[in-house]
Amino acid sequence: MTSFDRIVIIFNPKSTGNAADSAEELRAELAHRLPSVSLDLSPTQHAGHARDLAREAAGTGRPLLVSVSGDGGYNEVVNGVMDAGNDRAVCAVRAAGNANDHRRTTRERPLADAIVAGDVRRIDLLRLTVGSGPAAEVRYAHSYIGVGLTPVVAVDLEEGGKGSWREIVSVVRGFSRFRPHPVQLEDGRRRTIDSLVFANIPEMAKYAKLSDDGTPDDGRFEVITEQRTGKLRVLFMAIRAATRGLGPQPTATHYAFTTLAPMPLQLDGELMELDAGTLVTVDIAPSALATVF
Repeated sequence: MTSFDRIVIIFNPKSTGNAADSAEELRAELAHRLPSVSLDLSPTQHAGHARDLAREAAGTGRPLLVSVSGDGGYNEVVNGVMDAGNDRAVCAVRAAGNANDHRRTTRERPLADAIVAGDVRRIDLLRLTVGSGPAAEVRYAHSYIGVGLTPVVAVDLEEGGKGSWREIVSVVRGFSRFRPHPVQLEDGRRRTIDSLVFANIPEMAKYAKLSDDGTPDDGRFEVITEQRTGKLRVLFMAIRAATRGLGPQPTATHYAFTTLAPMPLQLDGELMELDAGTLVTVDIAPSALATVF
């Protein structure tokens, strides 16, 4: 017996990574190998639509939801599944778009093989809470949450377009425009940070190795902090991450701070703008997501 009663493949038909063809290729292979399982292609129509599609599809039964996307598209699907609250719903991702750090770092075999085998495992998620009280917004991240240089460069990538030379120009532009961000920690201490990343996987941004032994199922997240040290030091850290790695990093299950100035935040490639005076809380959600990889 298969582990799933149906499979829904969610993709962006306008993706730069030819997601439509990739989704159809996966559907055809699974139809051949799992002929008794219902298969549906669900193209998105606008930003945020993948979350709605995933929430609806994950509501009942034992569905497998496959996101053919980059990290941002998969983030929407994961959040839709978490919205549905069905512990039997399973997620998976097939890389498309500009980058998919999650698939690259967790991949153990071809996705179709993993789906046919039906070897479901559970991984942690990062739970982000923005604000406090009834108005607080909760989002989940499968890979990382970052403030500081990471989202600044991401904004420039979105404005400058994607592609090897454009990415290089955008990163340089990000460094030139970057300003440190002041925050107040939960214990009242104030810090000015160049970069603050909470990581559920050991690598990000295609090449950067954030930690030596971080895994998405160890019940903790890595905290990679660079306090205000100047642009050259930040650049050195980025080069070190892309070459030999940053080495062992401190871990936590909870981290909170309050923004003291407006700043961007990046959630698996998705950007959020934070107002000054916003409480930001990151917690581990252990074994929150069922997946195959």
